[in-house]
Amino acid sequence: MFNKIRNKVKKKQSEDIAESQEVEKNESASEDKKGKKSASKKSSKLDQLKEQLEEKETELSELKDKYLRIFAEFDNYKKRTMKEKMDFMRNASQDVLADLLPVLDDFDRAKQSADSEDTDEVFPQGVTLVFNKLGNVMRSKGVVPMETNGEVFDAELHEAITKIPAPSEDMKGKIIDTITKGYYLNDKIIRHAKVVVGE
Repeated sequence: MFNKIRNKVKKKQSEDIAESQEVEKNESASEDKKGKKSASKKSSKLDQLKEQLEEKETELSELKDKYLRIFAEFDNYKKRTMKEKMDFMRNASQDVLADLLPVLDDFDRAKQSADSEDTDEVFPQGVTLVFNKLGNVMRSKGVVPMETNGEVFDAELHEAITKIPAPSEDMKGKIIDTITKGYYLNDKIIRHAKVVVGE
């Protein structure tokens, strides 16, 4: 009888052990399933975060590119307006100075006439001072006369009044005489020279 009881106890223990092993297997299988589910959830969340990060990086690079373009455009605008402003300031007095050129021409002709040997006209010292002062003021404002006599005729700079036979072969196509001087204002032509060209 003792053996029967012992056998029953052993049988009961082995059943309990088998049952506990079965429970452990089931628990570990369910934990594996849960682990796999949570791992797959974690990996899908990680993938979503990576996609969002890539989108934000793309958006950031586009915004940086736009910013650089706008900054470059603004910098070019500033430079252009500054240059226009400087040109405007340099040439603001162009009309007044151009209107004074005939006065300068008349002074120049009067001086040449007085300096000529076949005339009795005198160019008074006071008028000479005024003539020199006017010339200095014009030069200080950027007005410079063109050098024309003996130069090659250039339609961009000179206006041909007439053509005459050249006194020598090397004077063909060159300026023989200047009727009216041409002038530059800060390297910009404000009046073309009226000239006689040799042919």
